[in-house]
Amino acid sequence: MTARVVMVQGCTSDAGKSALVTALCRWLHRRGVAVAPFKPQNMALNSAVTDDGGEIGRAQAVQAQAARVAPHTDFNPVLLKPNSDTGAQVILHGRAVANMDARGYHDYKRVAMDAVLQSHRRLVDGFDAVVVEGAGSPAEINLRANDIANMGYAEAVDCPVLLIADIDRGGVFAHLVGTLALLSDSERARVAGFVINRFRGDIALLQPGLDWLERETGKPVIGVLPYLHGLHLEAEDALPRERAGDANAATGERLRVAVPALPRISNHNDFDALRAHPQVDCWFVGPGETPPPCDLIVLPGSKSTRADLQWLRRNGWATAIARHLRYGGKVIGICGGLQMLGQRISDPLGIEGEPGSDEGLGWLELDTVLEPEKQLRNVRGRLSVDDAAVSGYEIHCGVSTGAALQRPCLRFEDGRVDGAISADGRILGSYVHGLFDEPEALAALLRWAGLAQVQPLDLRGLREAAIDRLADAVQAHLDIARLETLFGLEAVCTA
Repeated sequence: MTARVVMVQGCTSDAGKSALVTALCRWLHRRGVAVAPFKPQNMALNSAVTDDGGEIGRAQAVQAQAARVAPHTDFNPVLLKPNSDTGAQVILHGRAVANMDARGYHDYKRVAMDAVLQSHRRLVDGFDAVVVEGAGSPAEINLRANDIANMGYAEAVDCPVLLIADIDRGGVFAHLVGTLALLSDSERARVAGFVINRFRGDIALLQPGLDWLERETGKPVIGVLPYLHGLHLEAEDALPRERAGDANAATGERLRVAVPALPRISNHNDFDALRAHPQVDCWFVGPGETPPPCDLIVLPGSKSTRADLQWLRRNGWATAIARHLRYGGKVIGICGGLQMLGQRISDPLGIEGEPGSDEGLGWLELDTVLEPEKQLRNVRGRLSVDDAAVSGYEIHCGVSTGAALQRPCLRFEDGRVDGAISADGRILGSYVHGLFDEPEALAALLRWAGLAQVQPLDLRGLREAAIDRLADAVQAHLDIARLETLFGLEAVCTA
């Protein structure tokens, strides 16, 4: 049987596409449907390593978790990782193929569309349902030519579309009506209905607007999803709007953690466990903001490590880190952050920008050279700190060498070692993303950073609960009969 394919497109970025796809994947799984998530093209610096050894957007890995399937490169066949305001690394089926500017990629879209359709065909042959996430907005008329991310894909595979809009920011009716008006006749016809997201208040007060919207457009409102406070779900790319831990703040001892919001910060989901922990105040410090007094500074990953290192220096972080260490603070570097803590970063082939070399911050005795072959691994091991269990993934082009690596941060199950701990025990660096995700590793690192009594936190359990809350919201607030028709549930469940 060929899978039913339904696409979710949004009026804007951050309208709720990723969350709705995640919710629908879990809702369908509960109904006994073999479902796969799919995002034809994703532009994001948060990525994950798949079981087949490739790289996809982090949101698709979470959606795979919702569907109870292993992450696969077919779930996100085209991933764009920006390395400047006008260029990005292009990843097809999990492997980097080139760096391109916007014009170059526009010409390359025919090749990218072939990759999209190959993955689409494999998914519809292997699953009962495929829930597809669009990118940005289908009404970006300057990007309509050769589109592979929104209506270009929907037209090519002839699938229905749900259009979602965020009411929390205002203008929801203008967003929906305006988006519909900018579509072609055939695109407008395939919009099966609207979903309104993040509503707060009395639904009765919204009803006149919903009635008007249906009369004006001839399209049904599939439902209105409430604003779900305290939802622990990984952001696709943009830095989180809210401080996740505030709602669960604990009294007593607290650990203050500062993270520089690098211009090309990657995998900032590394900090979800810190943001969610009730004993941790974790915040991202942006450009022009003074690095604050804290207990722990964490340098995150970066897609443009040398450029972001220069940004650190311009924004006073080199001086702030030296002062922080002088007064007994701790520092962690993850992936690009580890490289920045070393003595030199060299990019002779121009993998992340212009070829060249920069001095690092000099806190760890190691040098890094960026090489063409990206290292992609899911890993498990044990931290040197308290011998705590850790699991995560590596995504990096840098190869580091030097005496600091003789004091590794952790040992993998396959016998390899990773990262470094300074001789005085106050600086730690690792290539592993997800360093804080395991409860045991999180507790060990918080104790190392100065928190004496650490409350347990299970990040994966929080994510599971968030996914279930989303699926519950679909069941409670959307038109289930219309969804069943779209996904052909009777046919699937009785086959």
